Amino acid sequence: MKHVHDSLPPYLKVENGELWLTEDDRENLKISYRIKDIIFSEQSDFQHVMILDSYDFGRMLVLDGVVQTTSIDGHIYNEMISHVPLQFRPSAKKVLIIGGGDCGAAREVAKYKHIEDIHMVEIDEKVVLSCKAHLQEVSGNLSDPRVQFIYDDGVAFVKKCENEYDVIIIDSSDPVGPAEALFSRDFYANVRRALKEDGLMVCQSQSPIFHLDILRQTYTNIRELFPHVQVYTATVPTYPGGLWSFTIGSTKPLSLPETLTIPPDTKYVNEGVVKQCFQLPQFLKKALEQ
Repeated sequence: MKHVHDSLPPYLKVENGELWLTEDDRENLKISYRIKDIIFSEQSDFQHVMILDSYDFGRMLVLDGVVQTTSIDGHIYNEMISHVPLQFRPSAKKVLIIGGGDCGAAREVAKYKHIEDIHMVEIDEKVVLSCKAHLQEVSGNLSDPRVQFIYDDGVAFVKKCENEYDVIIIDSSDPVGPAEALFSRDFYANVRRALKEDGLMVCQSQSPIFHLDILRQTYTNIRELFPHVQVYTATVPTYPGGLWSFTIGSTKPLSLPETLTIPPDTKYVNEGVVKQCFQLPQFLKKALEQ
């Protein structure tokens, strides 16, 4: 170890000479990762931000002890939250991303040449700067001139917008701390108002296995505000349970065009994945019907 570990946060511990990160999920599940090195560790005005280098998952972004994204599978989540909704709006010109401080979603959206403006609203500048510098497998050190970084509270920002965006991507962390308000009905109502008449929103809606109550509440809130709602899933090994959900709210029917416009350099998403990801397991279909 190159670093002295005298003042480690409680979720980092040295055991038998090895450094381990232990993530506590809902106080019922602990997930431990063997860590090679601490690349970056600072307290921001909002949370404790770390970039760690792990043995199995590569470099990872950790906020207040919770793993947000990793080098090995961050592309799965970022491609699914970006490319899937954009297939339904192939002529989108203006996209808003709320959260997404690792820059992964913005990096994927920027692959579409026809998109003119990408506004990324992230409350914590330290997350963006650390990921651009130290987690380039996810961020790609994003520097596209169409991407405007806005360091603001996403809830407050979207309140000031009306009839402005074609697509809004809500790339939030778990509904605790700064991200809690990003799961409220009032927030989704403001998102609806910020969208153009034929706009579409997507949000990550947590684990169908461990957070089914959050997923159902998210689905219900969005269904009350949008006439067309669909849930889709992907497998992201980093996240507890592996199976992860996303929820789309749309002002017009969700039908895929005959020809999809997926960029050629994706690592996970392809035409087959986009078409099958809306096929939900039976337990989830039943839960959403209740």
